[in-house]
Amino acid sequence: MKLPYNLRSNPQAFRASLYITLFAFFLDILFFNFISPINTEYNNQTIFLMVVYFTLLFFIIRIILEIYISIYVKEGVLKLLGELNPDVVNELSNGENLEKITNELILKAKERRSEINVLKLQENYRKEFLGNVSHELKTPLFTIQGYILTLIEGAMKDKNVRDKYLRRTAKGVDRIISIVKDLDLITQFESGIKTIDRSNFNFFELVDFVFDLLEFESEKNNINLQFEVDHENPIYVYADRERILQVLTNLVVNSVKYSKDKGFTKVIVENYNKEKVIVRVIDNGEGIEEKHLPRLFERFYRIDKTRSRKKGGSGLGLSIVKHIVEAHQEQIFVKSELGKGSEFSFTLNKALDSNN
Repeated sequence: MKLPYNLRSNPQAFRASLYITLFAFFLDILFFNFISPINTEYNNQTIFLMVVYFTLLFFIIRIILEIYISIYVKEGVLKLLGELNPDVVNELSNGENLEKITNELILKAKERRSEINVLKLQENYRKEFLGNVSHELKTPLFTIQGYILTLIEGAMKDKNVRDKYLRRTAKGVDRIISIVKDLDLITQFESGIKTIDRSNFNFFELVDFVFDLLEFESEKNNINLQFEVDHENPIYVYADRERILQVLTNLVVNSVKYSKDKGFTKVIVENYNKEKVIVRVIDNGEGIEEKHLPRLFERFYRIDKTRSRKKGGSGLGLSIVKHIVEAHQEQIFVKSELGKGSEFSFTLNKALDSNN
């Protein structure tokens, strides 16, 4: 039997009335079974009374629900949220479709919980970032302070000590300047102040320049630099040459720094599609555990803080790489396996008039 509209539009009142009616008449039947046998007349009367009882209960419960919604939910919950769907608010005002209203409130609660979780993550990231900045600046500052105090207390008279301490002080100042410059660069990219000056240039020449620049570093670490391409003709790309030079230099420096003795750092340039090339920087070095990969491009994030600081660097190199690549509207990828090496790759647009 099809329920009337009012019953179908108020499922909470309908269910409550039905459950109470069934429970009451179950007790009634159970009680009268001990007094007299159930006959047809009694059954018909019982059914009639159940219908009347159910109808009265339904309207009573519905009125109670409407009063409750009007006084508490409508005035309280709506003030608290204030962002429900207007159609749902109208239904709430009319005391209709409580199930839909409940789902809407649950959805809003989930959204709030998600926003709170994001804020907590941002707060943790902020605390961690401030702690890292403090640590990175504290080390060279204390070193500089120690050398200067030593000189003030009398070491200035010894020329050899004075010159050595001044050189070390200068290195500490250079490290602080490097950190501040890198932070400023990242901030400019994040705020959109720093622009990309694109032009066509030969990417092969850029790789040769980086290899020449890092030849001494690679020989010192006993690393073989290799360059591979999928065809002999030079590949021209359309990008900011100085910024891509910075990207490639940072990636190759990291690769050389963490490669094994007598290992290799390989740069591969391939066609990604008709419009883009992909540049891969591959090594057979220490590799990176999978759990570190999602955070690898965060500012000051270090896999092994003790080892990383011994190797040098500000801890901002990969973060700068990511910001430069994204400022070109390109993608950067990383693959690594602990003990087997790493691969960093990024895409670039081919030169506007390139047929490669």
